Amino acid sequence: MARNAQIKRKTKETDISAFLELDGSGKSDIATGIGFFDHMLDAFTRHGLFDLTLRCEGDLQVDGHHSVEDTAIVLGQAIREAAGDKKGIRRYGSFILPMDEALVLCAVDLCDRPYFVFEGEEKLTPPMVGDFDTQLVREFFYSVSYAAGMNLHFVVFHGSNAHHIIEAMFKAFSKALDLAVSKDDRIRDVLSTKGAL
Repeated sequence: MARNAQIKRKTKETDISAFLELDGSGKSDIATGIGFFDHMLDAFTRHGLFDLTLRCEGDLQVDGHHSVEDTAIVLGQAIREAAGDKKGIRRYGSFILPMDEALVLCAVDLCDRPYFVFEGEEKLTPPMVGDFDTQLVREFFYSVSYAAGMNLHFVVFHGSNAHHIIEAMFKAFSKALDLAVSKDDRIRDVLSTKGAL
């Protein structure tokens, strides 16, 4: 069965459409109006071997907050829908990713219970990377975790360059998520003592 989802979200602040394929090959077609954010979403797609088509028209004359947060909500909803009933998947995934001086751990649990932890956020000292507000890193991943119903943890062990830290976070997330949604033939139902997630 195909594991994909198409999500649309329109508010007074943003108009977003996305198509996500979990069993993809890393193809992306992304336009949010925020160049660095597009770069991060492309890295997420490529390194997780997902396919993602995403369009966001947002009130960038205000700032990037609504576009980034609402894109995260749409992406989280797409992950949740594409993962389906979660039967046969590993459920958990974690990855430690180096990028030059940056070293980031990401851990994921697709448990249908949202929780977000971000340790090392104080290392993101520059206010902007390109046209992207570094405060929106927390907003993005927090919103993804809640829309997807996942536990999402980050630890930034090392890093002095904000571009490297943020890119390592997006890539580590993609690798951890790829592991969490991967199938294991030994898992016959959902991976839970409850029998349900």
